[in-house]
Amino acid sequence: MTTTICVDTVPTAGGFELDPLCFTIRFTGSAQSLAVPEHLISPMISGYSDPQAQPTPSRPRYVNPEFFPFFPLPSTFDPLDSVSWQTLVYQIQFHLVQPEDDLTWEEHVTECLLVREFFWMAFVAAFPSFPYGNWPNWNPRISMDGDFISYWISDTDVGSMKPESVGTIREFIWEELKVLVANPWLSSPLHFETVADLDTACRSWHSKYCSHMGAKILVLGSGGREHALAWKLAQSDLVEHIYVCPGNGGTATNPKTTNLSLSLTPPYQDLVCFAVQNEINLVLPGPEEPLVLGVEKHFRKVGIPVFGPSELAARMEGSKAFSKEFMERHNIPTAKFRTFSSAQFGDAVDYVRNCGFRVVLKASGLAAGKGVLIPSNVDEAIEGLKQIMVANTFGAAGDQVVIEELLEGPEISVLAFSDGYTIVPLPAAQDHKRIGEGDTGPNTGGMGAYAPAPVANPVTMNRIMRETLRPTIDGMRKEGFPFVGLLFTGFMLTDAGPKVLEYNVRFGDPETEALMLLLGDDVDLAAILLACAERRLDSVQISTRQAFSVSVVLVSGGYPGPYPKGKHIEIGDIPSGVVVFHCGTALKGNLLVTSGGRVMAVTATAPALEDALTLAYTACDKISFEGMTYRRDIAHRALTASKKTAQGLTYADAGVSVDAGNALVTVIKPYVHSTRRPGSDAEIGGFGGIFDLKATGYDDPVLVGGTDGVGTKLHIAIEVGLHDTVGIDLVAMSVNDLLVQGAEPLFFLDYYGCSKLDVTTAADVVKGIAQGCREAGCALIGGETAEMPGMYREGDYDLAGFAVGAVERHLILPRQDIVPGDVLLGIASSGLHSNGFSLVRKIVSISGLSYSSPCPWDENISLGKHLLEPTRIYIKQVLPAVKTGLLKGMSHITGGGFIENIPRVLPKRLGCYIDASTWPLPPVFRFLMEHGSVEPLQMARTFNNGIGLIAIVAKDQVERTLDLLRQGSNAPVYVVGEVTDKSGVEMRNLEYWATN
Repeated sequence: MTTTICVDTVPTAGGFELDPLCFTIRFTGSAQSLAVPEHLISPMISGYSDPQAQPTPSRPRYVNPEFFPFFPLPSTFDPLDSVSWQTLVYQIQFHLVQPEDDLTWEEHVTECLLVREFFWMAFVAAFPSFPYGNWPNWNPRISMDGDFISYWISDTDVGSMKPESVGTIREFIWEELKVLVANPWLSSPLHFETVADLDTACRSWHSKYCSHMGAKILVLGSGGREHALAWKLAQSDLVEHIYVCPGNGGTATNPKTTNLSLSLTPPYQDLVCFAVQNEINLVLPGPEEPLVLGVEKHFRKVGIPVFGPSELAARMEGSKAFSKEFMERHNIPTAKFRTFSSAQFGDAVDYVRNCGFRVVLKASGLAAGKGVLIPSNVDEAIEGLKQIMVANTFGAAGDQVVIEELLEGPEISVLAFSDGYTIVPLPAAQDHKRIGEGDTGPNTGGMGAYAPAPVANPVTMNRIMRETLRPTIDGMRKEGFPFVGLLFTGFMLTDAGPKVLEYNVRFGDPETEALMLLLGDDVDLAAILLACAERRLDSVQISTRQAFSVSVVLVSGGYPGPYPKGKHIEIGDIPSGVVVFHCGTALKGNLLVTSGGRVMAVTATAPALEDALTLAYTACDKISFEGMTYRRDIAHRALTASKKTAQGLTYADAGVSVDAGNALVTVIKPYVHSTRRPGSDAEIGGFGGIFDLKATGYDDPVLVGGTDGVGTKLHIAIEVGLHDTVGIDLVAMSVNDLLVQGAEPLFFLDYYGCSKLDVTTAADVVKGIAQGCREAGCALIGGETAEMPGMYREGDYDLAGFAVGAVERHLILPRQDIVPGDVLLGIASSGLHSNGFSLVRKIVSISGLSYSSPCPWDENISLGKHLLEPTRIYIKQVLPAVKTGLLKGMSHITGGGFIENIPRVLPKRLGCYIDASTWPLPPVFRFLMEHGSVEPLQMARTFNNGIGLIAIVAKDQVERTLDLLRQGSNAPVYVVGEVTDKSGVEMRNLEYWATN
């Protein structure tokens, strides 16, 4: 059992959340004072025997001191007066910073812990009695169990107490809480604003003075990141000493710092014993491996807080499959992906072949930064899958593989502090992974970084905060594994906006070296880390310099391959403004020698990026060791962008490529020209298309226009990577609508909208449009290709079609002579056509199948390809019957099925019946009905169910019409129903669909 305090409904005008981990009031809206009925607080006021008694001017309110036993209160204290509460806050502060001499340390800490808990718990206990506004809807539920208090103490404040005191303090707090819960009338009329002051003051003073003055911090790791953290921590007045395990040559000479030689493998017994014996106040793991392996819980068990996530929360880095699924659940922007186990090699290969985009292969587990492959084609991707899934190149890390879409754009890293509720990002950084200049050669752990990255402008950072960081922290907390520590998120800034590449759950390297120099002089890193561990990050201020920071990494010769160690390092006079962080160094006697691939991170800060670079490279020239290598183009992306801005931007810089548009026109001209017909030569490139109506030979024509789209069928086309059939759909949806009015399609225009024009994809779409136009006998005389960065998601596109046809005036449909007894003929559809795909996609998602899975009723084709079967175009089959005058009316069965579409062509007084047993229900509809548990009547209201067009003919013309419609290789035609004298559509024999 655990103690939980939850609020069902938070008032919109103002309110607060209750943090069950540390009893903290957190505001969610504008603060407003509320009047509280006197009788609710009268038991706290001495002299009142009658709960309904009222005070008088001659009888001021006096607080009953037995309800405030922790320190004396003035006799004039008025619990309804905000000034009294403000005064009390200052008294509390004074009391905390000047403890009474006769108090032991444990007793003093106990008082510090209890002060704010007592006041606001009394306030919470009275919630059900508040009669105003939304208060009755809060309905707090409080359940009690001592284990919760035990967890709270051990998780936050036990680091400041002697181990033998924990039990006493835990018991004391629990007894006081039981008193409060058992007496719900015990309340205090705390005004929102004074509660905030009280809470902030108590937390701030308790943290700064009582818990952490003279703090001892244990840092785990041996790289430049750990040296940078120790360097910044040593500047804190709160820190007495820093221990780094195992540390390096730089941390060995860092102020207040000692290196340790203890085991860093689970269950971390030596480290835990050392931490307990040396009264460590906080543990700071640097690398990801200890966090993923659960180091946090080992220290928490002995009451030592850790700046880092729990083992559950560390899955965000430890399992790429888990983190991608988390992002999907919480609608966090990321690349399209699928996850496969090592036993699903065949399925993974099918997905790579059919997904329609370049892929990135990621081993799901930790692979020492080497588990990501970026193949250039399908064959390389399949070979990569073999390496991960069959050859086990990455060991257990490859038990699952994530296949995701390759994203394009600038890449940034955002490091953010979090206590599980609040998240505060640092300026975005860009690192350099490749060993060679110009981003060439093999990947490394990082050759340098700089911050802030100019590409991460305020608009982008606000979007990252809104779309990713806050949803991530909120989602983790709501799923039961709140994140405490440093969330390091990699982003690709695509044309569609920032998308998450990956999560890391620790400080990045070499980003940390650059960012530590950007923290303001007044920023206390120790205070930030402790505040996060104690779930009170909102009580500290974090600011950064208005400057740039650059870190250049010096590496050993041969890195990232085999490299020598023990090479002597010489360091000359380092310029002011530069700090040299040690990554892979050791002390050999009095000599500093190399001990790793990445040896040093030379880091500089200056108001301008160019000046910071000059400082850093000047310092690099003062350092030497045999084989030393470093890149001389750190921050080249920012410098290039700066030069481009100085030269002036182009339309292409904004994401619109005129050249790509021209290339598309060149590619599609043959497709368009193939649709020429009398009245149009189907040439494109002008300001508009021309059509000569006279050339069609009509005597008394009426023009008919129509427009339509393809709907969410496009989502499947994009995911499957098959784009040349949706163009047929686009034409079919418009020209079939012309046909049911008796019109012959004459010409067609299209609209193609996207974020970034992919010439190949767009050309495939137009190829399909041209094929549809040829089938319909109409000319493709023009169109619009709109490239709109930021309007669409990357890789997505949208289509719209516009068709114009003509019909002789006397042949316009529907006719007015439709009567009961007229027969309904149904012409078979080719499949789903282009309607109902929102429901289709939902059913597929819950069926356990993917679009790359074999089609359940035809294993020779994938499910996705079957669903993309293009809409049947009925022009050539039906138009001859229209011109003979045999047809009285027609209905195109689109969205709304039979129920909604047939009445659109019938006189208001008439209806019809449809006999569902008169044609076979195609397997795709049976699949949807069964896997989606869709009722037959709902099927009739949503899908075409195998009949794409309904024609109405007189009973004595049925045979003649059937003969005409069934000629050649036309679609099957069925007698499916009759017109009746009762309005609406009656579906008969629907049970046939479920049983046959």
